[in-house]
Amino acid sequence: MFFRLPGTSSLKNQQQEMPFLEHLEELRWHIVKAVAGLLIATAVCGAYSTFIVQDILLTPLLKVGLKPQVLAPYGIVLLYMQAMLICGLILSMPNTLYWLWRFIAPGLLPKERRYISAIVGLTSICFFGGVAFGYFVLVPTALEFFANFETENIELNVSIDRYVSFLLALIFGSGLVFELPMVSYFLSKLGILTPAFMRHYRKHAYVAILIIAAVITPSPDAVTQLLLAGPMVLLYELSIFISKFVNMKRERAAAVEEAGQGKEGSP
Repeated sequence: MFFRLPGTSSLKNQQQEMPFLEHLEELRWHIVKAVAGLLIATAVCGAYSTFIVQDILLTPLLKVGLKPQVLAPYGIVLLYMQAMLICGLILSMPNTLYWLWRFIAPGLLPKERRYISAIVGLTSICFFGGVAFGYFVLVPTALEFFANFETENIELNVSIDRYVSFLLALIFGSGLVFELPMVSYFLSKLGILTPAFMRHYRKHAYVAILIIAAVITPSPDAVTQLLLAGPMVLLYELSIFISKFVNMKRERAAAVEEAGQGKEGSP
């Protein structure tokens, strides 16, 4: 049994097929290297855990005048452990993406494999752009919305563990959502996704976006969900343009290849 990505049957004479078991072994080592990068990044975050918690994670909460509090004796320990792990996951994302693309590389054309570093760079930029959007736009807006519900008789104090879970879920979820253009690019390269398909199911996609935004956001308020759904809609429209560009390029390459084969077959 051999492994081959969908839409790569034309690569038969351009790349060597890999037995399925060898491919699983390669996948195992890629996972090991990705996990090793995660552990190193988590250790680095552990060395700067005080700065991460006090100056990064708590800053959006303090800016809106809300007071964090710990409700369990082990709450601070869990807070630091959670912050280290999630921040390590975010920091090590370029390394994780690199080994992911290295795993996918055998299904790409030889000339496409040369651009793995550029692809990893663009994918990382999309992810960190989403993280920045979540931290600088989503989180402050949501916290400002919640802070306005405080009354004279009820003081709004925030459980620190729930706040950190809320913040990290938003920024990490935003980072993953911003990967949509790169996912569309890759699926279009494989011939799985077309701009016509995306336009036809645009309304369905908008409904799915609202559902995804409701699932990703840890709070039930519509404001936070719409703040995340808005960029997702824009990213979907951008993905249509990306898919159109990729499909035009792929069809042009296929036409040139057919023309070359026709010349070779002519007497």
